[in-house]
Amino acid sequence: MAELNELADGVWTVESPVSFLGMHLTVTMTVLRLARGDLLVHSPVTLRPELRAEVEKLGTASHLYAPNTMHDSWIGEWSQAFPSARVHAPAELAKKRKDLRVDRVHGAPEPAFEGVIDEIAIKGFRLRESELLYRPARTLVVADLVHNIGRPEHWWTAFYSRRMGFYDRVALSRVIRWTAFDDKRAARASIDEVLSQPFDRLVLGHGAPLTSNAREALAAAYTWL
Repeated sequence: MAELNELADGVWTVESPVSFLGMHLTVTMTVLRLARGDLLVHSPVTLRPELRAEVEKLGTASHLYAPNTMHDSWIGEWSQAFPSARVHAPAELAKKRKDLRVDRVHGAPEPAFEGVIDEIAIKGFRLRESELLYRPARTLVVADLVHNIGRPEHWWTAFYSRRMGFYDRVALSRVIRWTAFDDKRAARASIDEVLSQPFDRLVLGHGAPLTSNAREALAAAYTWL
């Protein structure tokens, strides 16, 4: 059974189970094709042998990307497996993870991204998240900016997501809305910047990607801000 799913030309995703606050969720890893066979691995998941083999068939994992201060659980093992890969992370994660080699902090120039990937920081967001716009396939890749977990069968996951407003809808958990924004005005400006970008698809850190009406769904998820 294939590990990677091709979402668009140059974009592949894989989901892996993850537990958070007792919920049974999935976390999404995204692979983006850059120039000359190089690949960017966004929010790496557990490095299973089958997954590694599929990634290596696509090209060289030259860039490992931690999108925020939470999606970093497995980037260390990928960095050890691919020691020549450049590790990209928020400055705050570099301070938090002294064990992790960080080659570039978000926002610093990156020649390999030019003309292919735009990095957009969400200011005023405590998770210090940056989103990636993959221009060749008009695809926006996010982590915890919004969720799309559908209708989970696990009772606690269903109960919690209903209470927190993200059951069967593209939305952000109320807990994150209440606690994760330290400058809502700056965050609103960043969301507006994201919404102004040319994207048709949206890959989320938790839940199914959106292949249509992505901009409208993201905009609706942030009417509260």
